[in-house]
Order: sequence, then C-alpha cells, then structure tokens
Amino acid sequence: MLRLAPNDTVTIKDVAKAARVSPGTVSNTLTGGRPVSDATRRRVEKAVKRLGYSPNMVARSLVNRRSHTLGVVTSGLELFGPSHTLLGIERQANECGYSLLLNLIHDPFDANVLPAVTALTARRVDGLIWAVPEIGTNRSWVTRPLLSRLPATVFLSMGRRPQVRGVSIDNRGGARIAVQHLLDRGRRVIGLVAGPLAWWEARERRAGWREALALAGRDTSPTLVAEGDWSAASGERGLRDLLARRPDVDAVFVSNDQMALGVLRAARALGRSVPGALAVVGFDNIPEAAYFTPSLTTMSHALVELGRFAVKSLLHAIEGTRSDGAAERAEAEQLRPILHVRESS
Repeated sequence: MLRLAPNDTVTIKDVAKAARVSPGTVSNTLTGGRPVSDATRRRVEKAVKRLGYSPNMVARSLVNRRSHTLGVVTSGLELFGPSHTLLGIERQANECGYSLLLNLIHDPFDANVLPAVTALTARRVDGLIWAVPEIGTNRSWVTRPLLSRLPATVFLSMGRRPQVRGVSIDNRGGARIAVQHLLDRGRRVIGLVAGPLAWWEARERRAGWREALALAGRDTSPTLVAEGDWSAASGERGLRDLLARRPDVDAVFVSNDQMALGVLRAARALGRSVPGALAVVGFDNIPEAAYFTPSLTTMSHALVELGRFAVKSLLHAIEGTRSDGAAERAEAEQLRPILHVRESS
C-alpha cells in the first residue's frame, strides 16, 4: 500500500500509482476530458479519497493555460425549465472540476449580447454555455465570424444551425407523443393552449401538435389554438377562449404544466369534467403535476440531465479534436421527453 508522510503533498502521480493507472487517466477521470471505464473511475475515486488528493487548480491553469471556469449566460430563472437546467449545469461542472461564472440577461428578447460576452471572455473562461431560450430574433447574432472569436460555445433551446453546437429537448417529438396519446384515447377534436409563440420551444410544441393531428386526418385549424404566456392565468384564459370558439373540443394539449393548472381550473368553472368531457395533457412534469386535481398527464423532459449534457458537450468541444486528430464537427443533440399518464386523460 502506498503511504505518504503526513507533511508530503499528494500529487496526481501519487493518485495514479495508488490506482494503478497513468496520471493522464487520473486527469481524465477528474475533469471529464476523455471517457474512462466505470472500473477505472471507481479505482481513481477510491485513491483520491484515501490519499486526500485535492487538485491544485492554479498550477493546472498555468500548465495547460486553462482557467477551469465555464461561463453561463441564462435568463428566466423564475421559470421551471431554466432553473432546473442551470442546476444540471452546476452539478456536472462541479463534478468535472470546473467552476461557473454566471451572467443573467434580464430581457431575453434583446439580441445585443456584446456586454455579456465581453464580461465572460474577459475573465478567460474556457467555454460558454448559452442557456437563454431562443425568443424572437435574440439569436440573430449567432454567425460563424463571431463564434470563431469566442471560446468553445454550446447553445441550449434553439433550432439546429449548421456548424453550431446545440443541446435541446425534442419539443416537437414530445408534443407528437402527447397528442397521439389523446388520439389513442378516442379524442377527436384536440385543441392547443400554446406557449408564447415568439419562443422557439412553443413553436416546436405547436408544430408537433399539428403534425400528429394532420397524420391522423384531424382538424388543425387556427380556431383550435389559444396562445398563453406560460402562466397558470393564461392557461385559464386560453381554455375559455378556445371553448368559446370551438365548443366541440374534447381534449387539449397544453404546452406547459403551469398553464395546464389554469386549464383545469377553467374546466371546473365551465362545468367540463376532466377527463370525461375534456382530456388534458401538459408538458414539463413539474413535481406538483401528480398532485393536481385530477392528477395531470404530462410529458417529462430531463432538464437537469440537459444541463449535464451541455457541460459534457462543451468539455468535448474544449478538447477540440478527436483521438485521430481530426477537427471535430459541431453537432446538435436532442433529448426525448417521456409520457406520464395520470387521471387527467
């Protein structure tokens, strides 16, 4: 067994010797720079714990010219999605030995991102995670010339763009699953309470609703769509407006669970029993969804995992090349939502 004198400084070489691996493998295990096997990871983590090893971040920065800091630009932390995604980003970064610098944009519609970019790049972050949702024209600045002057960058919640690395939820596919569930339950006229349609995510969920209905040969006319703003109050207004135009609606897909709460309230007030006269499916699977009255059928999407995946993707981009030395191609990845069936449908 490797033993060190009490005053000795534990180095990465000591950990490597104790774990019977190379120093590079120890580094990859701690930083996530390259994948290692589960067995190797366990040996390294056991050695780190037994020896009390603590990486010298200043020394690491001097050697590899990295700050081991990631910049995160986000907004809307009062909303369920952005706050949980940020939680995943923080957890994965911490596990990989990186700290975060956070910059909040209070007006997500603003396409003037220069102050946020300048503030983070001046701190020499190793990479950026752009977690502000795509709303209106707020991604008009994303051009290859500008991106080439930035550190490695990963975008969350936006449409695919050539040579731009992105990570998102498959909102369109999730909406198709939700609507297909309602069709399978025998519902014939399925309305939509959409999120604010300036948001890319809301448009994707509307597109999925329309595609599922069109494939089944059902009505997709604009009279079946009410637009909300993600709030419960807008969901209540949305269902009232929808039923005023189309009293034949017997089901509704709601683009988030907060609005679905308002839909359930409006249904009770209007004497529409759920799920008897009106089936309801939401999107998000917030923790309270199972405790709505009735409990809410909804789509869950792994928002914490989305944040984790964004960090992994960014660290892979920071590495910059594949093992064969070829330059890596930027890619967009999507995570698939899962349907949770409850009383409302």
